[in-house]
Amino acid sequence: MTDDHDIRRSVEELRLTFKSGKTRSGDWRKAQLRAILRLVHENEDTLFRLLELELGKHPVESYRDEIGVIKKSADHALACIDQWMSPKKGWLPLVFFPASRKVLSEPLGVVLIIGSWNFPITLTLDPLIGAISAGNAVVLKPSELSPNCASFLANVLPSYLDPKAVKVIEGGREVAKQLLEYKWDKIFFTGSPKVGRIVMAAAAKNLTPVTLELGGKCPVIFDSLPNSDLKVAVKRVATGKWGACAGQACIGIDYVIVEHKFASTLIEQLKKTIKIFYGDDMKNLKNHSKIINKNHFDRLTSFLEDPAVANCIVYGGSFDDTSLIIEPTILLDPPLDAEIMNEEIFGPLLPIITVDNIEESVEFVNSKPKPLALYAFTKNENFKKRILAETSSGSVTFNDAMIQFVCDDLPFGGVGQSGFGRYHGKYSFDTFSHEKAVLERSFYFELEPRHPPWSRFKLEFLRCAYNYNYVGMLLLFLGLKRVSKS
Repeated sequence: MTDDHDIRRSVEELRLTFKSGKTRSGDWRKAQLRAILRLVHENEDTLFRLLELELGKHPVESYRDEIGVIKKSADHALACIDQWMSPKKGWLPLVFFPASRKVLSEPLGVVLIIGSWNFPITLTLDPLIGAISAGNAVVLKPSELSPNCASFLANVLPSYLDPKAVKVIEGGREVAKQLLEYKWDKIFFTGSPKVGRIVMAAAAKNLTPVTLELGGKCPVIFDSLPNSDLKVAVKRVATGKWGACAGQACIGIDYVIVEHKFASTLIEQLKKTIKIFYGDDMKNLKNHSKIINKNHFDRLTSFLEDPAVANCIVYGGSFDDTSLIIEPTILLDPPLDAEIMNEEIFGPLLPIITVDNIEESVEFVNSKPKPLALYAFTKNENFKKRILAETSSGSVTFNDAMIQFVCDDLPFGGVGQSGFGRYHGKYSFDTFSHEKAVLERSFYFELEPRHPPWSRFKLEFLRCAYNYNYVGMLLLFLGLKRVSKS
């Protein structure tokens, strides 16, 4: 759908649906969440095939990172939605008596969700789960760079979800540009910082709130570890770098910082693990996704065209421009001013940066923009405290990588250039909700000192009130407390 008239008609229908109050119903929300569960269950094999065709993902990887994530998120929302929707009541200071207070979570309205190509199911449907749970009407704009998955969503989603409340609009940059010209009640975008700035500029024209899930150079701080822990840690690094869409992940590992004396041990263990997980050369490569398209492939291989960078390759470096596959590649101490160390890599190239003392890694991380995720493999509790206190990132994970993404009880989002806003679990519901404060008072027991005409007595009374000094207020009323003349 690319015609502006069709887009306008769709948006108008969504606004009418939202205005009707239909999407506010708890039953409606639950019905849509159950429909999403049916969607992924009944089309699992189709999704496996599309994700393999589009990105070369193995079915197990697709289930772990896409289908399973959606199933888990929808199940969690269904189990919690009644609690999330219920008004939050609480205590009020006695000075407000008689009164009651509550906080109502209400839907924002008609929201736009712009998905990403690297996880074309998860990064489209997961935000949708939050938007539906909160009671919104939604336009989904899947990425045109994963056209098969986008087409699937556009053709299949309307047969599962309420087509008057959830619409999928396909298209490239021109369609995205058209969509951004409309007034939305929320825009949720997953993608690059470059496009994120365009989204934010468009949203600013209508003061539309935005959530930007971007990315950045996510580092691993790798401290010295005993051999048994080292093997486990390297497995997690190898999966965190190459096992999720061949490194094409916003929270994927970008580079590793390790001490000089420990670098060779780490590299040798990484080589062994790569051979077990992914094969020992290009011809035998397995369980490894391909690069999304030729443009991204050329961008990645151009990093290696710099002779100073190419000379740093200690493992891999081969690629096939026909299949768009780049083998897992390790580089040792590439020049810090090289492009590979100043742009988000978003691919299967892993620079390893050495330092004399692992404590220096904190300063190194802080020299770059704030990442979406920071990973640290260490058993040193004081070092963990320093990392938490002295660095800033969307999240910090100790002794693992990427697993925080599937934890519904943790907020997922960036800071600074890696984005802002958060989602997952209750945080998704909150992202697509407005918390309305409600205070209800009786007409009895009026506190006259809040009204003119003013006097020293009223000033003293207000001082007591703001300090919640109820004894002082009572004594003033009884004439047993002296009024200050100052």
